Amino acid sequence: MSQEEILEFLKEVHHPAKDDRDIVELGMVQAVDIADGAVTVTLGFPKQRDPLKKYILGATQATLIRHLGKGVKTEVKEVEIDSPAPKKGNEFTKETLLSVKHIIGVASGKGGVGKSTVAVNLAVALARLGYKVGLADADVYGPSVPVMTGTEDERPTAEEINGKDYITPVEKFGVKWISIGYFADKGQALVWRGPMASNALKQLVLQTNWGPLDFLLIDMPPGTGDIHISLVQEIGIEGAVIVTTPQTVALADVEKGVNMFRLESVGKPVFGLIENMAWFTPEEHPDEKYFIFGKDGGAKMAEVLGIPLLGRIPLVQGIRESGDAGEPVALGSRPDGVAFVELAGRLADTVKCKTLEDR
Repeated sequence: MSQEEILEFLKEVHHPAKDDRDIVELGMVQAVDIADGAVTVTLGFPKQRDPLKKYILGATQATLIRHLGKGVKTEVKEVEIDSPAPKKGNEFTKETLLSVKHIIGVASGKGGVGKSTVAVNLAVALARLGYKVGLADADVYGPSVPVMTGTEDERPTAEEINGKDYITPVEKFGVKWISIGYFADKGQALVWRGPMASNALKQLVLQTNWGPLDFLLIDMPPGTGDIHISLVQEIGIEGAVIVTTPQTVALADVEKGVNMFRLESVGKPVFGLIENMAWFTPEEHPDEKYFIFGKDGGAKMAEVLGIPLLGRIPLVQGIRESGDAGEPVALGSRPDGVAFVELAGRLADTVKCKTLEDR
């Protein structure tokens, strides 16, 4: 293992906002130290704030681990290098989201319940109803929005607005999308500890140029933890919807998710429960229903927890196929697509959001 070999590895880390050049070519690698089997890489960042700094640091760490293995101790440091004078007021706070009317988290007590599928289709359905919508993919360890929307080859750019550097979201299907997946190479694992992930997500959401929005949906990581609390406190989420499936093992985690938002330190409402995979319907027989994961589990849990059941989404093969193809089913008029549009309408009614035509 030599410095030259490490530098070759680091050429895989590209800066999306600088013509997608790698960090070695950009001169960001200030030092590579190898001592006692440990590798320390020092990256230089200008005093002028780089909106993608957290991503670059995390991607560098992930690249080292991928090539050197977990048996080698690795560390990525940052230093400040000479640059033009920093721009005034380049810190980003919740004030950057003042033009967003409703910020709603899409959460789940556990993985595997189709949370991201629901989030993407809910965003598209809200757009179909005439709302201005954005979605931030905060599932940092498993970002799937780029694939589900057919935008995995997109690379958001940075732009300067009133002296501040913003990230321009990807736009498709009438929705503005941003995801950490846009900044990672295909198959690249983001090996981030909780605080690094929380900071990266905060930076991603607050430094995106959303513009005026009726809804900003946050596709949250599954489970409960510090990332969720950070998103609520730092982003200012208004409330959340919880996605579950009817079977008992999923419902057991719903209560944990609801109770997290009800904690005194969080104190945000849960607008309702969404029962995904409520029943199986063969596409050849749209009137038939098979409750293969149990019947009415979501409705019963919603009643126990005292929250509305916002919608029930059937399990249809087309939902999976459409997601893989990057064409959300909410774009269509089949029963599964209609179910998402109806869900979007109920959510809008719950938060009392009017469409442009009704204002």
